[in-house]
Amino acid sequence: MKESSRKQGAASPCAACKLLRRRCAQDCVFSPYFPADEPQKFANVHRVFGASNVNKMLQELPIHQRGDAVSSMVYEANARVRDPVYGCVGAISSLQQQIDVLQAQLALAQAEVVHLRVRHSVNFPGHGLCPDSPSSSGSPSSKQVSPQDNKGMFSHMDMVDEASLGESMWSC
Repeated sequence: MKESSRKQGAASPCAACKLLRRRCAQDCVFSPYFPADEPQKFANVHRVFGASNVNKMLQELPIHQRGDAVSSMVYEANARVRDPVYGCVGAISSLQQQIDVLQAQLALAQAEVVHLRVRHSVNFPGHGLCPDSPSSSGSPSSKQVSPQDNKGMFSHMDMVDEASLGESMWSC
């Protein structure tokens, strides 16, 4: 929590008292949270919640919770200024839509990986999906294909029917 200039004896009122055009008392409930050098912070909170309501909320809370409450009010007030109808809910909704789009993209990418692994296991039996198979021991040299095995490796790749892909995927 920032120390207010009021507590150090300076004559500058906090942002709340300055906006409300009143004298900033030594025990001002706003001064620890709305310093004079951040006037827009209180202006938005005042515009959305009203100074009287903010004062009541802060006085009803224990001192150790007031900072978090002010932070929440500032966030909501700033969101309401940007989007008067939806406020924070609009931001949350937008983020949820982004999550949905990214989850769909991830699902497509994962499906493509599975499809490519299945195609690879059909074209190179013994080098595929089965972690227990001797050819997938983990050493890079065990996975190399000799030039003789490599002949025409892509020539029939697109001619494999989908039914045989499903069967070969689980044949381990």
